[in-house]
Amino acid sequence: MTETSPVPAGFRLLPGYLDRAAQEDLIDALRAALAEAPLFRPVMPRTGKPFSVRMSNCGPLGWVSDRTGYRYQEFHPETGRRWSDIPPVLLRLWAEVAPAAPLPEACLINFYEPGARMGLHQDRDEETFDAPVVSVSLGDTAMFRIGGLSRKDRTASLRLASGDVAVLASTARLAFHGIDRILAGTSTLLKAGGRINLTLRRVTAG
Repeated sequence: MTETSPVPAGFRLLPGYLDRAAQEDLIDALRAALAEAPLFRPVMPRTGKPFSVRMSNCGPLGWVSDRTGYRYQEFHPETGRRWSDIPPVLLRLWAEVAPAAPLPEACLINFYEPGARMGLHQDRDEETFDAPVVSVSLGDTAMFRIGGLSRKDRTASLRLASGDVAVLASTARLAFHGIDRILAGTSTLLKAGGRINLTLRRVTAG
């Protein structure tokens, strides 16, 4: 971060919010969730170009992308089964960092292998933007980029390490953001390396 590239209002970074033991417990919970709803590789709308990340979801709703567009749905696109429940540890975390918001309905699980990235985008497929987006980083450090409400706005770059939690509320709720790269070998949490990002979101109003 620099003074000439400030982060938008409402963005909070909570470094090391989860200690190593809490991270390991969360990984165990995610393994159970992914056994029910395995990782899949989505494709871009219209072009069908595969994402560089694999993903899954837990919660009543899950975010998916295919040739027909972006959307939330109640079932896994490959298995046809409902998503697994959001782990209680994540619901407790949400209550701590977003106490005034209704419960999250979706937890997007993104797995970044070395070389994976995520271009600048807005999280705006939800019906309501009143609740914040809460992001949890596990594994290798990521170079995170965040800007403003226009793709042309100046951006700030910062590192998200394992155990860090980021909250995007107020103006930052619709800020453009993305992952430029993963810094391989910066964490020993995941035996095979890589990074898991969990994004908790409220989808419907009320």
